[in-house]
Amino acid sequence: MLVASQGSAAAPEDASGVPSRQPAAATVAQLVGRTLAALGVGHVFGVVGSGNFEVANALRQAGVPFTAARHEGGAATMADAYSRMSGRVGVVTTHQGCGLSNAITGIGEAAKSRTPLIVLTADTQASAVRSNFKIDQDALARSVGAVSERIHSPATAVADTLRAFRTARNERRTVVLNLPLDVQAAPAPAAAAQPATVAEAQPVRAAAASVRRLAHLIHAAERPVFVAGRGARAAREELLGLAAHAGALVATSAVANGLFQGEEFNLGISGGFSSPLSAELIQGADLIVGWGCALNMWTMRHGHLISDGTAVVQVDVEDAALGANRPVDLGVVGDAALTAADVLAELRTLQPEPAERYRTAPNAAAIAARSRWNDVETPDLSGQARIDPRVLSRELDSILPADRIVSIDSGNFMGYPSTYLAVPDEFGFCFTQAFQSIGLGLATAIGAALARPDRMPVLGAGDGGFLMGISELETAVRLELPLVCIIYNDAGYGAEVHHFGAGAAAGDGSDADPAVDLGTVTFPDTDIAAIARGFGADGATVRSVADLEQVRDWVRSGPARPLVIDAKIASDGGAWWLAEAFKGH
Repeated sequence: MLVASQGSAAAPEDASGVPSRQPAAATVAQLVGRTLAALGVGHVFGVVGSGNFEVANALRQAGVPFTAARHEGGAATMADAYSRMSGRVGVVTTHQGCGLSNAITGIGEAAKSRTPLIVLTADTQASAVRSNFKIDQDALARSVGAVSERIHSPATAVADTLRAFRTARNERRTVVLNLPLDVQAAPAPAAAAQPATVAEAQPVRAAAASVRRLAHLIHAAERPVFVAGRGARAAREELLGLAAHAGALVATSAVANGLFQGEEFNLGISGGFSSPLSAELIQGADLIVGWGCALNMWTMRHGHLISDGTAVVQVDVEDAALGANRPVDLGVVGDAALTAADVLAELRTLQPEPAERYRTAPNAAAIAARSRWNDVETPDLSGQARIDPRVLSRELDSILPADRIVSIDSGNFMGYPSTYLAVPDEFGFCFTQAFQSIGLGLATAIGAALARPDRMPVLGAGDGGFLMGISELETAVRLELPLVCIIYNDAGYGAEVHHFGAGAAAGDGSDADPAVDLGTVTFPDTDIAAIARGFGADGATVRSVADLEQVRDWVRSGPARPLVIDAKIASDGGAWWLAEAFKGH
């Protein structure tokens, strides 16, 4: 196993800022590694075996930081989170066959999220038809939505690498780049020592007719709401400028949480995580514009946030995304920032001065007072040595530093850290939920932490998901990350407990019917804090607000290791967003 590097070095540069010439590569594996380094990949994560040993070392020797994970699935998710939070192409490297299959859930999450990522994997040579490692790696990659590419020969190695990188960065795709063992070991062509470059993709400008139609729809609206998604994370200023002139309220999908932090008319997350006030104002809109946003069942609550007669517009760089989840009155193909700027220019010809519309003083006051769940009064369920998850989350929001980066695992608990823990901006929230797999949270938090070492990393996870990926706690300890792991421990798979329990099915918040056999999804209570200490982390068991004093002390200590908070939470009868989600299925 290679030792993890925590550095942030890039490929060496000369005075002109151009990557300097590296010594000639001896093998194709070295050539591929050096080519990726020169192209600017940001960080490599992986589990190294014989098949990817040489290419991993080539990347490290070229100045790309490497982090050794304890499982390929964790490595893939770390690379995914790193890419999302850094804005750079990340790399995960695996051994052939089982190494790639171990990573496939993390690869599937990245592919479904359109994360620019390269999966640099070894592959068996074509002649090794009886190899234990032989699987159809191309078909496996495509089955989860990734693009499969291959280093075909020494002569094409650079071109093949450039094609994979271009697809990953410019098309925002997860690319599995296969390196057959025989091709890897072949001598590198001498002429290929200096890698080529890849020009960045140019943003797509919307057609003038589409811009005019959208401007007219906004001009005619009385209560417009803009919902920004992942595709609009680089369009904050343009969208806020247009919203201010249009009199529109703004919100985000969960993955873009934090984009409009600090904006007076920001409703927060649209969808199942919306506060009652935010949901009410979105439902009151007569025009909803999705900017780089899928407007899917989560963001629109299965359509319940769209009232009868409300016009719906979707702006996206891909035509196939328009109307993919629900009918739209207008679909606009274009970059969110460019489109917003063009629509603002057109809108100014229709109304030279900004309009108030939905940006009224009463709405501003209500948003300031009640748009966050922290400000919504809820009954305290604490008791019998268990803490209400809402109280826990609200208290931790005040204890933990504001300059934080929050990562979320999947499960019944996930609404609490997503809604109660404020984030400073869109690079303060990492939400790996496209595949809806539990167990990705800890690796997500590690990758996000390495992308933003200036912020305190915070993880929200359930006991089931945390225990599923707990091997990576050793990675966090080894990296000396001051990572706060909030474990909402209900001793079970809470989503299934509440979904299959009769009380949750009835929607009345009552406890599950004891006649329902939940033995497959409930477990004896686990001392997660003790397990964490065994990994070398700090551990704290929390059953009440008073127990959180341990967390305050830890924050003040300037820690250089993780803290795992084993929070024994009271039953919420099924989270508010969960029943809605299951009904949608």
